[in-house]
Amino acid sequence: MNIYGAFLKKQIGNYLFGSVLAVMAVGSLILLSSLEISVVEYGRLLIVLVLSFMIMAVAEVSIFLKQIRPVRTALMEPKPTLAVLEEAYLHTHQLPRHAVLRILGPHLLGLSVPATLMTLWMIHSGLLSIPYFYLLLAVIGAVLVASMHALIEFYLTCSAIIPLIKEFRNRALEMYNVDFSLEGHVFVPIRPKFLISCMLIGTFPLFLFIMATQIRMNNTGSGLIGLQSYWAWAGMVLLIGTFFSSVAALLLTNSVQHPINELYNAMNHVKDGHLQQVQDEYSDEFSKLVAGFNMMVRGLQEREQQNRQLLDSYFTTLAVALDARDSYTAGHSLRVAEYSVIIGQLAGLSGQSLDDLRKSALLHDIGKIGVPDNVLFKEANLTDEEFDQIKSHPVLGENILRQIEPVEKMAPYLSGVRSHHERYDGKGYPDGLAGDDIPLHGRIIAVADAYDAMTSDRPYRKGMDHERALIILEQGRGSQWDPEFAGLFLAYFGKAVKSGERQYPGRTG
Repeated sequence: MNIYGAFLKKQIGNYLFGSVLAVMAVGSLILLSSLEISVVEYGRLLIVLVLSFMIMAVAEVSIFLKQIRPVRTALMEPKPTLAVLEEAYLHTHQLPRHAVLRILGPHLLGLSVPATLMTLWMIHSGLLSIPYFYLLLAVIGAVLVASMHALIEFYLTCSAIIPLIKEFRNRALEMYNVDFSLEGHVFVPIRPKFLISCMLIGTFPLFLFIMATQIRMNNTGSGLIGLQSYWAWAGMVLLIGTFFSSVAALLLTNSVQHPINELYNAMNHVKDGHLQQVQDEYSDEFSKLVAGFNMMVRGLQEREQQNRQLLDSYFTTLAVALDARDSYTAGHSLRVAEYSVIIGQLAGLSGQSLDDLRKSALLHDIGKIGVPDNVLFKEANLTDEEFDQIKSHPVLGENILRQIEPVEKMAPYLSGVRSHHERYDGKGYPDGLAGDDIPLHGRIIAVADAYDAMTSDRPYRKGMDHERALIILEQGRGSQWDPEFAGLFLAYFGKAVKSGERQYPGRTG
């Protein structure tokens, strides 16, 4: 209740300040001081203003109470629902716009319509000795004064609602653990706000001066020709003043909108994972914002680099730990990863896709952790049951990786781990996939894994030589292995052999 009372008090103070500044100090003093009428007629005009003000006050107060009803409801309830808090939060952001509509609606009409009707009656009855033409000037003046008042009220309300916005966010966090945000939604765009503000600030004094001068010249008895010359001059002044106000408003708007758009677009790139900095091309306070944003991006880039290095070390450590179970296959996962990268590069993979392939290959045999040693290292022939245990390691590996959080970060590696023992002819395991139905990483890792398995020593056999392994890969192209990736691997080593280079990653000829 205290914050609601403080808000009402501030709104009333702001309203009175705007009224005095726009209506009394600017409008009434200039226009009324230009009239040459008797004290009695001034009194009658004052009565008209007071009665009109009372009508305006009733209309405006009723509209204001309706506008702040969602705010009052949320603040008065001891435990408002989340929907009530959210409605109040969004509605509070719109109060500055509602203030403008309130002043240009019931405020303007509630004052000008009764005042115009009563003044017409007084002129017709002879109670006022002013020309009917002055009523037109008074209506124009009322619109100008109301517009200026609405402008002042808009910016004062923007400041007054800040404590309310903070209060609704804090309550939502405390009661429901929900943080409200506009998520980039704009209720009042900068361009119209600046354009209207600058045009009013630039042209408002000109209009008042010209109107007051018109009344003064009319009272001093200037002739028709003098008045016509005056309005020709006044029209030119208004035209030039409006032109310069519009140009200045447009330039000011662009100078503010451009850096905001730059920063907003850069933040969207950061949100999508692209850590790019903004060029600092500003010499005002926006330079501080750009510098702060770039400092944040550099910090994120350093953290991203550290996380990437940590993740790489994590994958490599897992692969080394797995290979350490068997001295015969030491380095197997690292070599398969190197061979897989070679095939991937030859196939045109690069960037993140190639890195995902390398990590998948590093962990392709992680499921063997769940295979008993007496089966994994058995030198004699395996029974059907034991072979089924060996064949389960791709699925075990996938299940192990699914336990790592966050799940979406491990998703790119699952398909390669699960499918690296599928055969191109559909006779592989665990899913019996064939052809291009086998995931890309699985088809590449299968070639690299087979080559290293054939050329490595095992407890039950000695590794074959390089040339024999290539011959077997050639024979299995299109049946056991993807013909394209097996062909790329064979072509790579074929060129190395023909050129007399017998060294290749991870091994010597």
